[in-house]
Amino acid sequence: MSTISPESALVYIMVTVSASDELMRESEIARITGIVEYLPAFRSYNLDRLELDTETCFAILQSEEGLDAVLGLVEEATPESHYDLVYALACEVAASDGNLSQEELRLLEIIRHYLNIDRLTAAAIERGTASRQKDFS
Repeated sequence: MSTISPESALVYIMVTVSASDELMRESEIARITGIVEYLPAFRSYNLDRLELDTETCFAILQSEEGLDAVLGLVEEATPESHYDLVYALACEVAASDGNLSQEELRLLEIIRHYLNIDRLTAAAIERGTASRQKDFS
């Protein structure tokens, strides 16, 4: 039995990516909220939990082994068949402000390795994310 729900694990990974550069931008918060409201993976998730899950994740990240603790919780709560979803949501949040910082890129690499996402799958997810960020201006 996992300590957190699979939906909370997805929120944790998105919050972790958003906080990786020590600043949660409004665009990242809006993306996280939009994802939670839209994706089928969150169908049984109570949106009222989003603030609590965000705060809990922040508290864990402040501890000495915070990142490892969060990644361990995410891995424990998420079925292996959904690791690609975890990575896809991490990429979505990282790209949401239109600028990938070195911290975000490094964290994406850590997540990819931690969850053993193969290079081809990762490349496809990253390409899809980049395509969704395009505009006509």
